Amino acid sequence: MGISALTPPPLPDNVQETLLVLEDNRLLIELCGQYDRNLAQLENALGVSILRRGNQLALLGDPTARLQGLEILQALYARLETGKPVDSGEIDAMIRMGAATGAPAALEQMDMFGGAPVELRTRRKSVEPRTAVQKAYVQSLFTNDLCFGIGPAGTGKTYLAVAAAVTMFIGGHVDKIILSRPAVEAGERLGFLPGDLKEKVDPFMQPLYDALNDFLPAKQVQKMMEEKLIEIAPLAFMRGRTLANAFVVLDEAQNATSMQMKMFLTRLGEGSRMAITGDRTQIDLPRGVPSGLIEAERILAGVQGVGFNYFTSKDVVRHPLVARIIEAYERDDHAAG
Repeated sequence: MGISALTPPPLPDNVQETLLVLEDNRLLIELCGQYDRNLAQLENALGVSILRRGNQLALLGDPTARLQGLEILQALYARLETGKPVDSGEIDAMIRMGAATGAPAALEQMDMFGGAPVELRTRRKSVEPRTAVQKAYVQSLFTNDLCFGIGPAGTGKTYLAVAAAVTMFIGGHVDKIILSRPAVEAGERLGFLPGDLKEKVDPFMQPLYDALNDFLPAKQVQKMMEEKLIEIAPLAFMRGRTLANAFVVLDEAQNATSMQMKMFLTRLGEGSRMAITGDRTQIDLPRGVPSGLIEAERILAGVQGVGFNYFTSKDVVRHPLVARIIEAYERDDHAAG
């Protein structure tokens, strides 16, 4: 690795610095970002100052913050050396997770199929988990026939599940992809929607279309849907079916009733895998109607072949403000409780 860290002799108490020497100037430019915005993001988050001196970066500030900044910069540089980009989301994830190991998550994550980094390869892009929980979740998606991803919005639960579905389909491990979610309005009445059945349910299914279009060319998605290799349908349409040789994803599962959840779980057929994602804090069911996700979590705990993965605000991979919003709501809930 073309990188080294130097800690010079102690300076006066008000000036503490650690030097990071980077051999590849091209990667140094990418590491710093346009107008040094990557460095500015680290400075604001950690409370340190980062100065560029030729092929060196000098970190000034509190020793603990400098050490964390050093580890994150080393991790980001190692990521760039593998040919992978660095963006604000990656930096934010490393800051929130602490980058305790001093190496990029992507390099540490060992694939359940034999030692390679955990990376989901689709036709349009490669996707890798950014946090330890996301890594465990991806591993669970491949090792358990039934996998639950439970946690707040923006943590990649559905996105990674759809990426895993596409990866397994491309690899020939399943014959089709089935994506479903309850058609429940989120706190507002939409009234009667115009159009045929597909046009009526598409607004509820749009997040699933968005994820698919990230991984497959639009024309291929359309063709696969025409050939029934990809199905996107409301949860109610699953009754009476046996879903064999398929990767099945149920999104927004907190809005499934107990009866719907039991119905869906018993659709699992030979050669299939099922991923169920949900957020227990965003239940839109009528008052007094219990959530099938919460019930399934209680009933299936400890059942062999069922994996549960729990996300927190630290796993949010959307705008950094989303994590802070979730944490604020959590604090308010705890205070009210």
